[in-house]
Amino acid sequence: MRHTSNLVLPSKVIICPAGATPVGICILHVTSGGILLGPSALGRNSKYLNAIFPSRSLTVLDTLANLGLLFFLFLVGLELDPKSLRRTGKKALSIAFAGISLPFVLGIGTSVALRSTISKGVSEAPFLIFMGVALSITAFPVLARILAELKLLTTDVGRMAMSAAAVNDVAAWILLALAIALSGNDRSPLVSLWVFLCGSGFVLCCIFVAPPIFRWMAQRCPEGEPVEELYVCATLAAVLAAGFVTDAIGIHALFGAFVIGVLVPKEGPFAGALVEKVEDLVSGLFLPLYFVSSGLKTNIATIQGAQSWGLLVLVIITACFGKIVGTVTVSLLCKVPFQEALALGFLMNTKGLVELIVLNIGKDRKVLNDQTFAIMVLMAIFTTFVTTPLVMAVYKPARRRSRVDYKYKTIERKDPNTQLRILTCFYGARNIPTMINLIEASRGTDKREGLCVYAMHLMELSERSSAILMVHKARKNWLLFWNKGNPSDCDQVVVAFEAFRQLSRVSVRPMTAISPMPTIHEDICASAESKKVAMIILPYHKHQRLDGALETTRSDFRWVNKRVLDHAPCSVGILVDRGLGGTTHVPASIVSSTITVLFFGGHDDCEALAYGSRMAEHPGISLTVIRFLPSPQISGEIVREEIKSSTRSIDEQILAEHKEKIPSNGSINYEERVVRDAAETMEIAKEFSQCNLFLI
Repeated sequence: MRHTSNLVLPSKVIICPAGATPVGICILHVTSGGILLGPSALGRNSKYLNAIFPSRSLTVLDTLANLGLLFFLFLVGLELDPKSLRRTGKKALSIAFAGISLPFVLGIGTSVALRSTISKGVSEAPFLIFMGVALSITAFPVLARILAELKLLTTDVGRMAMSAAAVNDVAAWILLALAIALSGNDRSPLVSLWVFLCGSGFVLCCIFVAPPIFRWMAQRCPEGEPVEELYVCATLAAVLAAGFVTDAIGIHALFGAFVIGVLVPKEGPFAGALVEKVEDLVSGLFLPLYFVSSGLKTNIATIQGAQSWGLLVLVIITACFGKIVGTVTVSLLCKVPFQEALALGFLMNTKGLVELIVLNIGKDRKVLNDQTFAIMVLMAIFTTFVTTPLVMAVYKPARRRSRVDYKYKTIERKDPNTQLRILTCFYGARNIPTMINLIEASRGTDKREGLCVYAMHLMELSERSSAILMVHKARKNWLLFWNKGNPSDCDQVVVAFEAFRQLSRVSVRPMTAISPMPTIHEDICASAESKKVAMIILPYHKHQRLDGALETTRSDFRWVNKRVLDHAPCSVGILVDRGLGGTTHVPASIVSSTITVLFFGGHDDCEALAYGSRMAEHPGISLTVIRFLPSPQISGEIVREEIKSSTRSIDEQILAEHKEKIPSNGSINYEERVVRDAAETMEIAKEFSQCNLFLI
């Protein structure tokens, strides 16, 4: 059985500027909404407050909010990969250390000023540590979402920020556990020491007991199969049990959930399935309740007088100065460019939801009073609000670059003696065999530098997606290409490209785009521009069923292709996958394919002819070019369009050059057919239905 594929090559594009996407807005909305519902605004009306939030309902509200918070911290731990932390380089560790140590020290200094003015009477040691943690923490989940929306998640700055933030997050939670152990009314140092030792023992016990159980569950969840509900329920029960144990110890229930999340293995579909099961419920129901509960505790009206507002300004300046200056200084010492170092400083200053959690724990523990709590909440909102615009202002890759000096690239205009660069895009394993066989056919001569392929894995970032888990997967994919890792732990798509790279004479370079579907075309076009590729190859939005019919894979893919066609800086090919070369990679030594170019005229067909001529350089490829000429007796079924004389002359020139290059070995054939209508055109095309690939 022969397999035929179609590659449609439209090269005409419209170049349009892309606007910036606002990020962090959702976090600010829900935080501000919770504050507006509380005593800071609407809650000042006692009738409204008693009607909407009667005192008898607050216990239920707090219970549901804390339950949601428990599972949210489980998700935060689930998105932290201990293996990635162990692979963190010295540069990221240095940046993380500077990003937490300087603001922590400045936070302790600020706490002295607060204790002498508005926080008199609170316990000194817990208050110092709480303030240090509150000013030094980086909201890891919020940072990942901001990086994803700014399309920096897979850049050097994004990877550096994620690695440093992960280390920062773990250190901050350890310090927070220490602060909780020290807090409490009339708690002696021995009791605090006992609580801390019991908490440490619990963590060690979990490290030795939990991972083998979770690995056993993960091994029974193969790729492509739904995860059994029993395993999901057992994991969530373990989260509740761990929260109960840590709460009984005297630390906080959140730490037990966080530890369980960290220990769940990130390989395979198990962790992703847990995120999908829990994420919607937590973000859609429980977290809004937590923001309401937090907003009811926040009273901005307590900030009164010049002294209080001056302390607010002091806290904001201290938080921003410590994070930014510490991160930028160490980054520059590590020879990071100034713009990247400044962007890292602003990114590491992200607070958001994690900051609110720390502050609420401090308020519940009587470490923070109402006025201090309100000041710290406003600081968290401000730092999160300014992160995105500041990063976009100082770091150029966060914005679309100007194409004033950019020359539109095609295969036709390329020097045949220079390297051909192609950007191939794929969503999953379905199109990989055909895509790899197409790349093999495109390599032309035996020169290794003759073809360079950028293999871009397109990963959708939806509202329910875990950006951090996607980064772990992408990072694991990159490691496989450059290191000799264990292939069983890596995505089968990347394994296929790695095998092809090692067996062929083609340079394959991996890339990953993590974006929402409406904007993922920006990643594709920006990568094509930065890599100076001559062609982008996209998968068709339909796939072939077993009966040979085409079925829509996802309608979103169609719109992605359309947007790329409208904005691409080079030629674009859409691969209609009908099994080019079968379902496996065909080695170069046994490649035997027939390619047919249907030439009607125009720039698109000239580009298809140029690509076909390039493929015909492969020793196992034979090319047939069919030129369709309109008959003098045109049937009424066809509406003939006037072709500009300049376009016709270009067609004749390119065809003449092509015919001069036809070798004598018969690998390239040229035919001209005269047709009267569409029916005759289709009949001629059917004569070549046994070929492996059509270029149209």
